[in-house]
Amino acid sequence: MSRTLIAAYGAASYFLFLGTFLYLIGFIAGIGVPKGVDDGPLVAWPLALGVNLGLIALFGVQHSVMARPGFKRLWTRVVPPAAERSTYVLLSSVALIVLYLAWLPMPAQVWSVEASWLRGLLWTLFGLGWAVALVSTFLIDHFDLFGLRQVWHHWRGTECPSHPFFTPAFYRWVRHPLMTGFLMVFWLVPDMTVGHLVFSAGMTAYIVVGTLYEERDLIAAFGERYRRYAASVPRFIPMPGRRTGE
Repeated sequence: MSRTLIAAYGAASYFLFLGTFLYLIGFIAGIGVPKGVDDGPLVAWPLALGVNLGLIALFGVQHSVMARPGFKRLWTRVVPPAAERSTYVLLSSVALIVLYLAWLPMPAQVWSVEASWLRGLLWTLFGLGWAVALVSTFLIDHFDLFGLRQVWHHWRGTECPSHPFFTPAFYRWVRHPLMTGFLMVFWLVPDMTVGHLVFSAGMTAYIVVGTLYEERDLIAAFGERYRRYAASVPRFIPMPGRRTGE
């Protein structure tokens, strides 16, 4: 593939990600999108549960397996190394689109907050969760995370340098603030149906398992330094007095 084609591929993958990311906000909130987590044809709950868990598993397996170093070494025999991250982003977006399209509602109510002040507070925290997730990507290099940095260096014909280990801002309080933001938006909502509960619980399980594998890779990359960091900083929930100055 030519440098220009790889750069265009990376940009297209990134903009597809932006679209799916924005749609996820509406999908969870049930606002501003043609199909939210509680929309779609009603079917028997065992079928809905099976389909929905399968969709979460599809996303989780793709998202986690393709992120592992061993898979990357094999995958870059098929795709150009500069396009590896963009391909990961592309396929993650496709997995989410499949989930949006095929998700089956389970409309039974689990909870619904009536107090207007509490509903307002929960929607505020929901929005804050999205802000935490987005800002976290920029703290560690948003453009590297989503493949643009790699294709840009490839297009220029320069080497894409690796990042050193560092812990800016939110990363001094929790090891995975991006996931903290997602946990906030999954759970801090004023209305929860069974279908929404399945989505939130399934994605939470993926986050817990996925970060275990991610931390194994980080220990392999940074060794004792990351072990010390993990020992002093919580994974998802900030704890007073537990932070690092690295």
